[in-house]
Amino acid sequence: MTTSDLVGLRIKTVRRQRGLSQAQLAHPELSDSYVSLIESGKRTPTPAVLELLAQKLDCSLSYLVNGVTAEQMEDIELALGYARLALENGEVTEARTRFAELLADNNLTGLASLRQDVQFGLALATEASGDLEGAAQILCRLREDELPPERQIEVASALVRVYKVSDRLTEAVEVGEAVLGSPSRPSWSDPLIELGANLLAAYLYRGDLLRARQYAAELLNASDALGTPRSVVAANWNASLVALAMGQGEEAMSLAERALAVQSETGQPRNLARMRLAYAALLLRVRPQASGEAREIVLRANQELSETSASTFDKAHGLMELARSEIVGGRLEEALTHAAMGRDAAPGTARAAGAESHLLMSRAYIGLGRFDDASGEIDAVRAWLSPMPDSSKVASTWYAAAEGMEELGDVEGAVGAYQRALASAGL
Repeated sequence: MTTSDLVGLRIKTVRRQRGLSQAQLAHPELSDSYVSLIESGKRTPTPAVLELLAQKLDCSLSYLVNGVTAEQMEDIELALGYARLALENGEVTEARTRFAELLADNNLTGLASLRQDVQFGLALATEASGDLEGAAQILCRLREDELPPERQIEVASALVRVYKVSDRLTEAVEVGEAVLGSPSRPSWSDPLIELGANLLAAYLYRGDLLRARQYAAELLNASDALGTPRSVVAANWNASLVALAMGQGEEAMSLAERALAVQSETGQPRNLARMRLAYAALLLRVRPQASGEAREIVLRANQELSETSASTFDKAHGLMELARSEIVGGRLEEALTHAAMGRDAAPGTARAAGAESHLLMSRAYIGLGRFDDASGEIDAVRAWLSPMPDSSKVASTWYAAAEGMEELGDVEGAVGAYQRALASAGL
């Protein structure tokens, strides 16, 4: 039923409950034929007419418009606020339960905007709990709804992010390009640049370095023109990842430092923690001699992540970066502990993250001279990577695994892993 149909049905239902005829309800301001057209959904009443009918029917305007009373609307908005607060505080299980209970409330039926808010919140809570497939399904259903332009961008950005983390890179690119490549695409805004940044990361992980480099330049220009903190952070950070992939480590650091400086001044706690973690990971790669500084940044970021709505993937990533810093700093037993915790925290659908955790453990075991244990971890890396489609991220992990096999004397396995690395890189 259309909105006009629903409004008309509510007016008709309340009129009958009040024992009024259409003529009695209409008199003297309206005609009974006009009331009949409204009740049949053939006319959409103006706000002034709706307010008049609510007064004559002795019911709330909120009920006629939305199908809920003012008290019910207040309860829904309060419950939504509690669900959002739980998510922001990192209580993802409680948040997911609250959003799901709200979505099951029949009073949401006529409240399109609020229902979309609840669905999107449930998707974020589902993602944060590690159920990436469930989050993707909710977001896909939400995209089928009639969404306002900004919500369309917000949902697409979240879906690209979920697909990217799930290693579904082709789908991530398709979703991002469907919005950003549309002829009716709005002018650049913060949400649109953030969507572009997620799409850029998908290009990068897929190994499309030429497209990633071109798109990074486009996003940097757009963010400079827009001049907002959110756009500057999103564009500069993801451009730094492209620079790193192109072998331009110091340029990557410069871009990342600009992003972190702006994020530190204006960012939300969760995003700031994620940015610190990513910066520490970059620091380890570009300046390994600064492993002590990187470790301190990771520890701070992980503490901040534990106090926010960070996803299980974010927390697992934090543990793995801590393990990496311990390996670089020579603290191998500590590295094993953190890598194992990261492995256990990573969502089962995030296969690249699972492979990375086993790879870190193999490096620590090799450093400790526990070669049998290291070999077992390398086997686990192979098992996680083998079903995955080709991408640059998969290629780099295969290459690292091949190096580990060489150290362990597994020449045949190393040759096979190097071949998979080349194939995943499209060579």
